[in-house]
Amino acid sequence: MFHQAGLIALALLPLSLAQVSEGFEGGWDQTAWGTYAPDCSQGGKVTLDSTTAHSGKNSIRVDGAGGYCGHIFFGTKKIPTGDVYVRTFLKASKALTDSHVSFITMPDSAQGAKKHLRIGGQSKILMFNRESDDATLPDLSPVGISASTALPTGSWQCFEYRLGTDGSVETWLNDKAIAGLTAKAGVANSNAAQWQRSSLKPKVTAIYFGWESYGGDTNTFWYDDIVVSSTRVGCTTS
Repeated sequence: MFHQAGLIALALLPLSLAQVSEGFEGGWDQTAWGTYAPDCSQGGKVTLDSTTAHSGKNSIRVDGAGGYCGHIFFGTKKIPTGDVYVRTFLKASKALTDSHVSFITMPDSAQGAKKHLRIGGQSKILMFNRESDDATLPDLSPVGISASTALPTGSWQCFEYRLGTDGSVETWLNDKAIAGLTAKAGVANSNAAQWQRSSLKPKVTAIYFGWESYGGDTNTFWYDDIVVSSTRVGCTTS
């Protein structure tokens, strides 16, 4: 019922605002939400799961294997023009470690062919990573690390972010802004010195949810009630 209410609410918005809203209560439409594993795929898998959900009965489960080729994602190529807002409820089975991992990856034409803007973790905290120059947001210094936060495990978390056309990045966890994952155009940020060395403005062409490890880390993530929009929706809309 929550999923249907969310769809109805979004359907009432102008088409320029309501882009994608999916709670998987009708199953997993693999045409609209295809899998993604660039270059190689060994061991990772994506399945529809009816044993846990943020709302309703279904979610998408991603079992990520260790190493780069153990990566697997699912997602959408329906991206709004202008600012891009993404909201997903997610649940992780294991805590982020010191190793570099991603749980959201986005092909980014601003960086060049086969380059991605990635969201994941390192040093036990949430971070952005730009593949073309390996810059991180925040800087992985003691101060930068303290400006981010760990990702809680074993329960549903509301994760949301904005990619601005001016190059700005904003991020929220359970509606609370994460200072270390915020970088605004033209505003100096001591936690984002590495990130702001580049003038690149992200231009993502798809958004994929899943798991990618650059060491041996494995994990299981669940995703539900995903919204991709040109305006922020927050955590209250299913």
